Amino acid sequence: MTAGVIDIGSNSIKLLIGEAVDDDIMTLESLKNIVPIGRSTFLKGYISQEPINLTINILEKYKKVLAEYHVKQVFVIATTAVREATNKSIFVDTVRRKTGFEIEVLNVGDIVYYIDAYISHKLKDTYPIHTKNLLISEMGAGNVDISLLKKGFTLMNTGLALGSLRFKQLISKLGGSMEETTESLSEYIETEFAYLKSRMPRVTIDDIFLIDENQEYLRAILPNKKVATNFFQFSVEDVEKIIDELSGKNIQEIAKSYDMPMESADALLPYMIILKNFFALTQNPHVYILETSLAEAVLANKTLGLELSKRYNKSNQLLSVAHAICELYDVDLNHSKHISQAAHALFDGLAQQLGLDESEKLYLTLAAYLHDIGKFISNRSHHKHSEYIISSLNLFRLTEEEIKIIACVARYHRRGEPAKSHLIYNSLAEDKQIVVQKLASILRLANALDHSHKQKVKGMKVLGANTGDITIQVDTKDNFLLEKNDFYEKKDLFEKITGSKIKIVINENF
Repeated sequence: MTAGVIDIGSNSIKLLIGEAVDDDIMTLESLKNIVPIGRSTFLKGYISQEPINLTINILEKYKKVLAEYHVKQVFVIATTAVREATNKSIFVDTVRRKTGFEIEVLNVGDIVYYIDAYISHKLKDTYPIHTKNLLISEMGAGNVDISLLKKGFTLMNTGLALGSLRFKQLISKLGGSMEETTESLSEYIETEFAYLKSRMPRVTIDDIFLIDENQEYLRAILPNKKVATNFFQFSVEDVEKIIDELSGKNIQEIAKSYDMPMESADALLPYMIILKNFFALTQNPHVYILETSLAEAVLANKTLGLELSKRYNKSNQLLSVAHAICELYDVDLNHSKHISQAAHALFDGLAQQLGLDESEKLYLTLAAYLHDIGKFISNRSHHKHSEYIISSLNLFRLTEEEIKIIACVARYHRRGEPAKSHLIYNSLAEDKQIVVQKLASILRLANALDHSHKQKVKGMKVLGANTGDITIQVDTKDNFLLEKNDFYEKKDLFEKITGSKIKIVINENF
């Protein structure tokens, strides 16, 4: 299959056309045009009209190239600069109306998914990626997007505000000497990495992979460096040597010394400082830089049909992320797992009664795991804190709307109901608000069944779901008075939504 990928980045728009050849992709066309969308987003917070018009003009030209190659499958992606713009929706809508292209705005989890699937394929004969604890990073003009994987399972996705466009804006505002600017740049980068370290799960990192589409300037600064197959390998000594050589030089001097374009010279010192900070995260003496791009990874995914195995599918990746978040926020993980299992059983028995789709079970699962993370801030009103924390998370391959749904379901796991003052809930479309209430009604019942946090429920059945009033049969030999009382206090929302009565019976003879 021949396909095309258009990547709308922070500093450029790229077109990549390729086709599958055996077990690889052959590039038929590669184009790149500078469009500094990020200059507008990172400075003003929105994409101004000039880059929007320029984007549309370039996309119209790319459309002609795609037609020349008779490409029918075209995938248009956008990353940080579009994702962070306050007028993201307007930008996407304008491009759709003017060009006919539908843009998929990728979050950090999406980016790492494509990269992970591609490098797993590309390195399958040279590196056992799913037997290691890896930090994978895609370094763009707007962000350094990072994912931490434990033997193939995602523990964390996050983005650091580090990119060549951001650095240019910062340097233009500092106004100090070269030495002062270099020191300030180091401090800025160290602050971002300090945040990263504070959010990282407790895991030993075996290797760090950085994704970079152009290694020419790396070869220019280390001309005698041998490049291993698929990798450009940097040591901490390499990085420190280059930082020493660059310190005190202006951009023109750097470009001349290493015979590289001004654009690459401009980003070289920050790039090396970022590498130096990555070394502080691992005991490995090397950082590996893989020469590829997000556009190439997406193209390979579409043309070769690359998919991570079922073991590493979206649901399992999100469960892995949820586990890591619970550990980070000191959540009672045994309680969270138990609530999730109870919620699953209730969902399976009540989904038809509530008119829920099977795909919505994932939202319930994640809300069940994360409903108590607000206790990290305060036990009082922890449901509100949980909503806020969840709404700010990067969750693997979930949209902003999906994360809002999960945040709201977690918020309403107690007795309170939605109100006009609840901003996140009221930002959802009405049909999604109804989904929140239905899932929250199940989560309340599941949470009540482990009120003591002692996992007393050993089994559960939903009886009579399709015949009228409903009975929840709970298998337990423990004192269940506290759980039973909480169940009856929290069943109101479910009964209000369904119009059916629900009761609980204890089965001690299981």
